[in-house]
Amino acid sequence: MADGLPPKPPGRARGRPYEKGRSGNPAGRRTGSRNKATLAAAALLAGESEALTRRAVELALVGDPTAMRLCLERILPPLRERTVKFALPPIESPSDIAAAMKAVTSALAAGAITPGEAERIASVVDTFVRALDTSDFDRRLRELEDSSKAHAAAEHADAGRGWLYNR
Repeated sequence: MADGLPPKPPGRARGRPYEKGRSGNPAGRRTGSRNKATLAAAALLAGESEALTRRAVELALVGDPTAMRLCLERILPPLRERTVKFALPPIESPSDIAAAMKAVTSALAAGAITPGEAERIASVVDTFVRALDTSDFDRRLRELEDSSKAHAAAEHADAGRGWLYNR
């Protein structure tokens, strides 16, 4: 009976036919390919989009809240942050921060920017302040290290001379 059976396929055929971590389709799905359900829905609505849109607008005008929401979501894009036209004075040292914050509060008081925008601008100024503090701290630390090294070298030189004189 063994003569009538087809030969066993080479390699791993059952269970996991591919190596662990390696896909059978390494290139993956083609870019831009659409789901079958999406294609079917698009085919059903192919010539009806204008009529459906008109009907949704009619229902919205009659007062259907779902149709209103649908129309408004499609007509008006979601709100994004607006660019703020605001002249922030240049900040080059910690002494410039007071002028920058005064400009922010003045623009807020005048209604040129919203409280949320003023808060964001103030946080940018605060980040800049911290960056200035960090760079100033780094500069002062280097100066201290350099003066400490110079002081230690001078003491070492003095100690060496004293040792030579004590001989």
